[in-house]
Amino acid sequence: MKAVAKGAAAGAAVGFAFYALSSASAVKKHSIKKNAGKALKAAEGLLDDITSVFM
Repeated sequence: MKAVAKGAAAGAAVGFAFYALSSASAVKKHSIKKNAGKALKAAEGLLDDITSVFM
């Protein structure tokens, strides 16, 4: 169950990142890339919290 939830969250994050990068200007792309690591760590923490509630 935990692996499925992580896979779904990772897929959603990649899809959102691809959409954001494909529709953003050059300046916006730089800021998106700069903050991508922080966003992924936050999403991982949120996912761990959610899975711990269900387990």
